[in-house]
Amino acid sequence: MTARTATRPAGSPVLDVDALIDDPATRTIVCCGSGGVGKTTTAAALGLRAAERGRSVVVLTIDPARRLAQSLGLGALDNTPARVPGTRGDGDLFAMMLDMKRTFDEVVEAHADPERAATILANPFYQSMSSSFAGTQEYMAMEKLGQLRAAADRDGTWDLIVVDTPPARSALDFLDAPARLGSFLDGRFIRVLAAPAKVGGRAYLRVVSMGVGAVGSVLTRILGAGFLADLQTFVAALDTTFGGFRARAEQTYALLQAPGTAFLVVAAPEPDALREAAYFTERLHDDQMPLAGLVVSRLLDTPAPQLGAEEATAAAARVSAAGTSPLTARLLTLHADRMRAIAAQERVLARYTAAFPQVPLARARAQAGDVHDLEGLRAVGASLAG
Repeated sequence: MTARTATRPAGSPVLDVDALIDDPATRTIVCCGSGGVGKTTTAAALGLRAAERGRSVVVLTIDPARRLAQSLGLGALDNTPARVPGTRGDGDLFAMMLDMKRTFDEVVEAHADPERAATILANPFYQSMSSSFAGTQEYMAMEKLGQLRAAADRDGTWDLIVVDTPPARSALDFLDAPARLGSFLDGRFIRVLAAPAKVGGRAYLRVVSMGVGAVGSVLTRILGAGFLADLQTFVAALDTTFGGFRARAEQTYALLQAPGTAFLVVAAPEPDALREAAYFTERLHDDQMPLAGLVVSRLLDTPAPQLGAEEATAAAARVSAAGTSPLTARLLTLHADRMRAIAAQERVLARYTAAFPQVPLARARAQAGDVHDLEGLRAVGASLAG
């Protein structure tokens, strides 16, 4: 048993959320899960609770939706960490939303001289790739996370980073960023295009003619006369400008595997959501990522004193037959429905815990209304902490 878990008589160990967020060794928490399970709310609640317990926290969302800003009571978020007003205690809370185009521009500006950077930023192929190229969001998520950790190590602006990933299985695609980037940079087409820039002079023209003449003529007919020149200009900058990006992505990947990182899988007590949670659990295990536990959101509370569904249904039938109190009969029926819903939640959760009995579990009660401000987030955080 670690400081972050406690044991209960049966089922999975219990995740000690406060021990996790209070531990100064915890530097990064990554929340992942399918859509609509409360992942963004969980990330924001953890960030707020950690800040109000004395940590300096930045919450980074990779999700292009604006749920994080809404849950923190902010109008909007951008690529720069913004302080969240209204927090209590000695800590600080910042929040930001990944802007993959701006982050890509920052890579160019940081690793190229001003003249070359201006040429690349104005390049039409670069502008298209940095905005919509498959995998760009994942590459830039790794880059931004690396930037935040570097800033934290350099000047201590914050000591905890909470990452809210996209609401889909692609939430973990950023783990593939180093390998996918390497495949792109080492691909045959890129090597052919990059070779002329390395040779230079008349040889440049000969290699272009022999290596990409046929392909270029087809692309030129389809996409326009300037496309090949734009592409070659972009590729010529790869070695000098982006050569370190793969290494940085690999360094960030190593940070994610390090003891200072904790992955939390977030799920609702529903069959589809817990099937997705099982996928995330297995994927993190296969990639040797440090899984801290499963967070189950929106669990119904068991009323006390407890009256079973069958007993409530029978009592409702007796009261209804007597005709003495229709309201009481209705309340008993509602109670029976609630108890059945609670039992269904526990059954579906039991299937996950049976498959992954070693994964610590944190439970968050269903809130009476939508969580859209700090008070709501505090309630979620307190529920997570038990």
